[in-house]
Amino acid sequence: MDILTAMQISGSALKAERSRLNIAAMNLANANTTRTMEGGPYRAKSVVFEARPLDRDFNTVLEGAASRLRKVEVVEVVEDKAPFREVYDPSHPDADANGIVRYPNVNVAEQMVDMMNARRSYEANVAALDAVKEMALRALEISR
Repeated sequence: MDILTAMQISGSALKAERSRLNIAAMNLANANTTRTMEGGPYRAKSVVFEARPLDRDFNTVLEGAASRLRKVEVVEVVEDKAPFREVYDPSHPDADANGIVRYPNVNVAEQMVDMMNARRSYEANVAALDAVKEMALRALEISR
């Protein structure tokens, strides 16, 4: 695997994890939103990742391994179909005739764990990029 390939793989992971982090932040920001433009409470969302083949063509030494080289991409953002949280609060402006308010199906603890996992994955890919950069610099020093 060459340096640009390693950077492309880690770069795709950085982009995907940034999307995951943004979605988790959006879910947390809307954890108490009872009205949306579509009507009803906010519905939690999550990202779907997919491993996709690299766009680069490998005809040389990596021919056998080339079919295994993958990058990651966000292919979809899906809504959580879990039921909304219902709270009795007849004074709330969005309460129904029985005084029940439907709140988003956002699990705050789950979103925080997702954010922590995204952050750690992001940091790991930054470390991988740093290692590739260091190897490239060493290769340049050797060639002098």
